[in-house]
Amino acid sequence: MPLPRPSISDAERAVLKVLWDQGPGTVRQIKQHLREQERRWAHTTVITLLGRLEAKGYVASDKSGFAHVFRATASRDDVVRRQLEHLADEFCEGDAAPLVLALVQGYSFSDKEIEEFRKMIDKLEARRRRKPGK
Repeated sequence: MPLPRPSISDAERAVLKVLWDQGPGTVRQIKQHLREQERRWAHTTVITLLGRLEAKGYVASDKSGFAHVFRATASRDDVVRRQLEHLADEFCEGDAAPLVLALVQGYSFSDKEIEEFRKMIDKLEARRRRKPGK
C-alpha cells in the first residue's frame, strides 16, 4: 500500500483545482485561470506551488517541450477522501459517522444523489453481514 501523501495548503489546493477543472496546463495557463478566480499571484509563486505539489506527489510535469506541462496525479475524490479522514481523526477521534451525519444534514441532495447513497448503504450493510462477529 502506498504511503499517504503529505497534506496541502489552501494555495496548493487552489492550483490543484485548476488542474482538475481545466486539465493539464503550462504555468502561464494555470496562472491565467487563477487570475480569473481573483488570485493575482506572481508567476514565480505559481511555479513554487506547482513544485511543492510535484514534490508531494499530487502533480507531475512533462518537461519535454519548451514550456513544462503540469497535470494532476491525485484525483479530487482521493484528496477529498484524505481530507475527510483527517477531519474525522482530528475532530471525531477517527469516527467518520459524526462527520458524515453533519455533512448530510447540512445539504440538500437530488434524487439521483439520494439513490447513490442508498446503493452505498446497501453495499456497506452487505459487507457487514458477510463479516463474522459483527
